[in-house]
Amino acid sequence: MPVEFLGIAATNDGSETTARSGAAFDKDYTLRLARAHEEHGWDRVLFAYGSGSPDPAPAAAYIAARLERLQLLLAHRPNVSYPTYAAKTFATLDQISEGRLTVHFITGGNDHEQGREGDTLTKDERYARTAEYIRIVKKVWTTREPFDHEGAHYRFHDFVSDVFPVRQPRPDVSFGGSSPAAYAAGGAEADVHCLWGEPLEKTAQQIEAVKAAAAAAGRTDAPRIQVAFRPIIAPTEELAWEKAHRTLGAIRRRREEAPARHPRGGVTQTHAPQNTGSQRLIAIAEAGERYDRALWTPTAAATGGAGNSNALVGTPETVARALLDYYDLGVDILSARGYDLLEDAVDFGRHVIPLVREEVAKRDAARTAAHPLPAPRRSAAAVRA
Repeated sequence: MPVEFLGIAATNDGSETTARSGAAFDKDYTLRLARAHEEHGWDRVLFAYGSGSPDPAPAAAYIAARLERLQLLLAHRPNVSYPTYAAKTFATLDQISEGRLTVHFITGGNDHEQGREGDTLTKDERYARTAEYIRIVKKVWTTREPFDHEGAHYRFHDFVSDVFPVRQPRPDVSFGGSSPAAYAAGGAEADVHCLWGEPLEKTAQQIEAVKAAAAAAGRTDAPRIQVAFRPIIAPTEELAWEKAHRTLGAIRRRREEAPARHPRGGVTQTHAPQNTGSQRLIAIAEAGERYDRALWTPTAAATGGAGNSNALVGTPETVARALLDYYDLGVDILSARGYDLLEDAVDFGRHVIPLVREEVAKRDAARTAAHPLPAPRRSAAAVRA
């Protein structure tokens, strides 16, 4: 199966290691970073969401109108708009991008962050709302006749949109999380289920949980799996580990300077995290610093398990082999971003992505050779001829 690479579509140059040098929305930097991804082999970029951050939808539209190939993953929180409105926004963006949009729905794992924009539901209530929201958005995208909806969280009558996605029957839906509620929602509604980078054994367990949830929801397929990492690469192993420890020191200094805010617009974990994904990352870090070929956990520990934060450390060859281990588990979307967002996107694109794609192609060729497709049946007329 093909492998895909997801990068980050940041609107400024700030990261966990460095304060941003300009405004929260630096449109020149936003375009430079997106163009670097498009020119160096990445498939798509994520426009993330934070309560105080620039709105990702117009940022995505800005990039879609200026680049021709790069695909867009737009993060969206259901609490910030009504689903009928959101569905029209997404369809309009898919029109602008000519069918390059995927929407990532965020339930929200931090009550304080959700409350910043007036969301007071409990975590379980948020999951129920998100599932209902996704179902409505899908229906708006695919229904040409007016319809009513009477649900637990949304009610409306006689609605039909006049704008529809280019991609048919609809854009893909992405969803993430590592709790039973997240598996259930993603298994039922998502085309892609997103996980943070964990050791191989634990990732395999999560994949099986998502598959089981999909089956329990009555699906005959299962969501594709995406896993996210923070690669730290260098020409030699020694240099890569020196870079990793420098990066860790910079994360810690940056956290001391600005402990309350996460540079991508979210929240660093100053107390025990509420979301299961972050709790899992902390537990993994407490159990050990290194796993498998290249997984390194101190970067996650330093941020309190905040988001995508486990690193893969080594040469491009080592990191590529580590990513292939996840591919062999059934992961076919690999999410990665460095700490110098622009330079690391270029380096990863130049030195890691080609290695992974080459090996995936070899695996696919070997699989095809071992299990060739049956030759097409010839018609009776062709036999007589």
